[in-house]
Amino acid sequence: MEKLRKRQFTFSTWYILLAFMIFWGVNAYLAHENAPRRIPYSELISLVEAGRVKEANVRSDEIVALVKGDKPGEPDQTLAATRLPNIDESTLPEKMRAKGVVVSGKIEKTSWINTVLVGWLLPFFLLFGLWTFAMRRMGKGVGPLSVGKANAKIYDRNEKERITFADVAGVDEAEAELVEIVGYLKEPAKYQAIGARAPRGVLLVGPPGTGKTLLARAVAGEAGVPFFSMSGSEFVQMFVGVGAARVRDLFEEAKRRAPCIVFIDELDAIGRSRSGAAGGFGVHEEREQTLNQLLVEMDGFDSSVGVVILAATNRPEVLDQALLRAGRFDRQVLVDRPDVRGREAILAVHVRKVPLGPDVDLHVIAQRTPGMAGADLANVVNEAALAAARGGRTRIELRDFEEAVDRIQLGLKKHGRIMTVDERRRVAYHESGHALVALSVDNADPVHRVTIIPRSIGALGATLQLPAEERYMMTRGELHDRICVMLGGRAAEEVVFDDISTGAQNDLERATETARQMVSKFGMSIKLGPLTYGPSAASRLEGAGLFPEARNYSEETARAIDEEVRAIVEAEHTRARRVLESRRDVLESIAQRLLIDETIERATLEELTRKVA
Repeated sequence: MEKLRKRQFTFSTWYILLAFMIFWGVNAYLAHENAPRRIPYSELISLVEAGRVKEANVRSDEIVALVKGDKPGEPDQTLAATRLPNIDESTLPEKMRAKGVVVSGKIEKTSWINTVLVGWLLPFFLLFGLWTFAMRRMGKGVGPLSVGKANAKIYDRNEKERITFADVAGVDEAEAELVEIVGYLKEPAKYQAIGARAPRGVLLVGPPGTGKTLLARAVAGEAGVPFFSMSGSEFVQMFVGVGAARVRDLFEEAKRRAPCIVFIDELDAIGRSRSGAAGGFGVHEEREQTLNQLLVEMDGFDSSVGVVILAATNRPEVLDQALLRAGRFDRQVLVDRPDVRGREAILAVHVRKVPLGPDVDLHVIAQRTPGMAGADLANVVNEAALAAARGGRTRIELRDFEEAVDRIQLGLKKHGRIMTVDERRRVAYHESGHALVALSVDNADPVHRVTIIPRSIGALGATLQLPAEERYMMTRGELHDRICVMLGGRAAEEVVFDDISTGAQNDLERATETARQMVSKFGMSIKLGPLTYGPSAASRLEGAGLFPEARNYSEETARAIDEEVRAIVEAEHTRARRVLESRRDVLESIAQRLLIDETIERATLEELTRKVA
């Protein structure tokens, strides 16, 4: 606080001096601009005798005259001549009257109101008011005068809408890791008595939308301490040194209000690795100074004061190693995407305030949303509520959730898109090929729905598969079956139309990429053996995007990789075609049903398969 007052006093002194200089300069400029052109006294006498003076205003120290132009049509001029002391001017009025000059004058009296009030007091109070306004703005941290102040959002312990662990679901492992932080903030003496100290920093790592910020606020809510929240991008500004000043201000404020939690979101905005700047490439002076100041502050404060640093990032691989060492961020907590039970718990939190219909089963919805994070599930509930409102219903039904999931995964329905009869028929067989191959291979995810309704993301149809259970790894056989299902649409077009279209572009891209990963990353090629090819994640980070990735294998190996990828894709394409040719009658029945209903659910698919079989 003492530093802040000293800084404000220094700023006030320079501000007042600068303001007075500006005021004096403006007055001098205006006086100069409005003043008449001055001429010698003798020239004024000559103009009077020549009859060119129309009016004359006689003042105590000068005579101001309105003079005709030199030539006809030229405008009149206002000229001023200084009256000379000890000069007899008794004949001048006679000369003016003889030439028809209108003579005027007045006795000038200086008013103290004009001199003191208008000339000095009014400008002084105006400048004082501007200075007071500026100081208040700087004290509140608003505007350009507060560039060095950390404008962190503060959630106080007395806030009505306090977030606790009851408002967080689906991240049980991360929550268990942070319970210890809550215990230390609540009862620090219990830990200090045995010589333990709280971690200085805890880094929350996870994909976007998994609830890292919400979890940090829940820790503060459970502990009942203030919560300072600031994004990493708010530290980095155009001026060098501003970010470092904001880091210092943030930690000073946190120490004054300890115990508390300081949360820095998107830490990678200021904590990016400095190795990419070696040699002068990619240097960002402001970011580096901000990072250095953060490292110094985390080293310099004592965790016993009750300040815990929480930070979040979804790119831990780009962080500087100095941040991750012990004594700074001592602990890393993974906040991963939830499994089916976690998704069901998250949905239960988000549906507390919405009316649900009797047919809504949150477990079914959780199964329908694999890979979705907490933010995605909140969006699903909101979209379902909007769908129910559009349909004029007072409760959210299961069909509203189904529509919401399809809308998020596939995009909006495009009923107005007009396709030709041949295009619509080709799309129906294409999607039927995907569905039938998925029903025929051993390791494919169950087909949930097949549709030929165009969507806003550009898809003319879709085959939705849902995993029966959460999977964290895949075998070689499962990957081969997945590629086979991807190529089922292309194979169906070849079998039925004896021709191909551009509709399989995305399928081919995904199948090729999966096959390349099998060969070059997963070591699943018999010919190339259990080796990985290509730069590692660490080497890509060292390059920092400045240089192209260098291959760590020869041209012969590159050719072998391409041949293996081609062989895998062609083999699965041949297998998909054989499946469709052997079950051509089932393919026809599914496609014809799609042309009529546009959408087929799993139960209908199984019924059609049994009837034909």
